[in-house]
Amino acid sequence: MLHNKYVAEYIRKWHDGEIVLNDKREKLLSLIEKNILPRPDLYYFNEEQIENYIEFSEKWYFELDEWEKFISAFIFLFYVEDDEVVFDEFVINIGRGGGKNGFLSTLANYFISPLHGIEYYDVSIVANSEKQAKRSFMECFRVINKKGNEDLTEEFEAYKSSITSYETQSLFEYKTSNASSQDGGREGAVMYDEYHEMEDTSIVDVFSGGLGKVDHGRQFFIGTKGFVREGYFDTKYRESEDILNGLIEFKGVFPYIAELDDISEMDIFDMWPKANPALQPPLNKRGKRLFNEVKKKYNKLAYEPSGRSAFVTKRMNFIEDNMENSVATREELKATDRPFFELNTKPIGSLDFGSVRDFASCGLLFKKEDEYAFKTFTFAIKHFCDVHYGYSNTNNDFGTEKKAPIKKWEKEGLMKVVDEPSLNPMHVVNWFVEMREEYGVEKIIADNYKLDILRPLLEAEGFEVEAIRRPSSIHPLLAPRVEDGFANHKFIFGDNPLMRWFTNNVYVKETQAGKQFLKKEEVKRKTDGFQAFVHALYRAGELDDAVDIDSSLNALEALNF
Repeated sequence: MLHNKYVAEYIRKWHDGEIVLNDKREKLLSLIEKNILPRPDLYYFNEEQIENYIEFSEKWYFELDEWEKFISAFIFLFYVEDDEVVFDEFVINIGRGGGKNGFLSTLANYFISPLHGIEYYDVSIVANSEKQAKRSFMECFRVINKKGNEDLTEEFEAYKSSITSYETQSLFEYKTSNASSQDGGREGAVMYDEYHEMEDTSIVDVFSGGLGKVDHGRQFFIGTKGFVREGYFDTKYRESEDILNGLIEFKGVFPYIAELDDISEMDIFDMWPKANPALQPPLNKRGKRLFNEVKKKYNKLAYEPSGRSAFVTKRMNFIEDNMENSVATREELKATDRPFFELNTKPIGSLDFGSVRDFASCGLLFKKEDEYAFKTFTFAIKHFCDVHYGYSNTNNDFGTEKKAPIKKWEKEGLMKVVDEPSLNPMHVVNWFVEMREEYGVEKIIADNYKLDILRPLLEAEGFEVEAIRRPSSIHPLLAPRVEDGFANHKFIFGDNPLMRWFTNNVYVKETQAGKQFLKKEEVKRKTDGFQAFVHALYRAGELDDAVDIDSSLNALEALNF
């Protein structure tokens, strides 16, 4: 068995219940036990580098926490065959105040040092603002120039814009995440600080291009959950989830994610280490100071509830459903996952599409007493799915609702991806023709703006087509019905994660005209299925309740004429 004392102690404390870990870190340790430690024929810990790093950090900076020592072992985990690093990307996602910047400082200073021993191993720290980018850099600058640290000043030439090792000629610099003004160099390591603020991959594309020119290239993605959705953070987070769930091979990326498993744990102080390992007892001086700070912020929520969102997101590293903005809570969405009642009455048809170059959703709305069943099917253009969801990539055979696993949904019969430059409207027409044969649909509701091409084709097939001239004008009218339907579990979507994804991508905005159902993100987070549902609800009053034929006959037989 492969052994390192810091890894072994961390795992022992987990098994013995001495440390509180969230689900994702427990999965990480399970992967390590299953895939790494039993394979000394494949991997080895460079114990000299691990000890050198820890001793260097604790001599010149501060005592490292257990989680930092644990991760450091995998920074210096190598393949036996060729001495290459096993993990060249580290995703470290923990609550604010956990010491992420200090960890970066110690790593950056060590990487350029003679102890690391790789010449020209340049390190760049990248952040959204110069102030953030300079944070870890300035910590190194101050430590090197601190009175009494003459040994460091003999090793490093430290200016306020760069730090250079005299012996290795390795350079440490800070940079902002403006991709248009940056060029990839020959970095040995790139550290993306507060990467949750990155909207896309552009800056990573620039800097990752310089890796590989020196040995043991590494990237570090350090951050806390933020408010930018569908940015680069979500991409790395979903990749980390897939690794931890065994969907992607455990190598290359090392995901260390600390977060609450449930929002109720926010009110239990003993659960706070799930979100921030620096709060794990016994607390050192830094930990005690952090705990008091977090507790103070928590207590303020009692009379400053507006601060809840920031506290939950930043301190507890948890994304909480915003009931005021989301069209439905997570529990309400789950409640739509019920079998349809018998669909034996004539439905209302509806359709919506944002563009003939991406998605188009068709649907049928049925009613039984207070419940509504919505049966839907979606068409999507292959090029759009390739660009935004990696449809043709073999790794997209799996996924979660967040990842939009188009291929999986297609295999489940919820949608069809067509390889066309723009959607042939006959796909939609033919679907409704099939549904008429099965369910008797005659009337179809759609946005007037989208009916230029489809209306004559549908009417030629004998359908009654009703156009909604301004869909936004019906949203305030339907908002009470939509809210009541979700809150009281009146809506049924069946086993259709695609429809729940559409719905989860909608938020409610209060305007002077009333509530509007809008997209949370303009491009990737599609809402076509939900908008088709809203169109159908507009004419839900015309629906007849589904009738239980057997019950009706029994009732008639019981009548005494």
